[in-house]
Amino acid sequence: MRDNTTGEAHRPGRIEVVCGSMFSGKTEELIRRMRRAQFARQRVEIFKPSIDVRYSEEDVVSHDQKHIQSTPIDSSASILLLANDIDVVGIDEAQFFDQGIVDVCNELANRGVRVIVAGLDMDFRGVPFGPMPALCAIADDVTKVHAICVRCGSLAYVSHRKVSSEKRVLLGETQEYEPLCRECYQKEVRAEK
Repeated sequence: MRDNTTGEAHRPGRIEVVCGSMFSGKTEELIRRMRRAQFARQRVEIFKPSIDVRYSEEDVVSHDQKHIQSTPIDSSASILLLANDIDVVGIDEAQFFDQGIVDVCNELANRGVRVIVAGLDMDFRGVPFGPMPALCAIADDVTKVHAICVRCGSLAYVSHRKVSSEKRVLLGETQEYEPLCRECYQKEVRAEK
């Protein structure tokens, strides 16, 4: 391990996953870690799925409007093409990528790149979402962050969809989703039957 002038240590490649429900601060934490890497004069690149245009077509933007420049892409394979000579790769909304994202992250980490991945661990039904379970399994470090249940104030468990749609991918914000704890989510599911 070598230190640079700002004290941030350069370590061999690794995969860090930040997961949780909507409104839990996943993207905010990704941005925080990426900014620290920038302050440490590391070469960084952030990718997001091109379908995520909620706040910006190009930037990664958190719910509290923190933002950082990113590269929108359509498939995980693009990351390998665009991440040459990069020290730290950030990936937002990883649940929307294809399963190939797992191999991409492994390959980057094996090359000595620090990979920071943020994404929903479960969909609106409480089912593990896309490649996130596999990413958590191969990660060197997993951080699960929690929103606060809007009904009772406990730690949120799931992103409850408030609008009627069975589509697994439905981009939205507070109009479409709310964070609920397990107990409040179960009450809601029973009420909807």
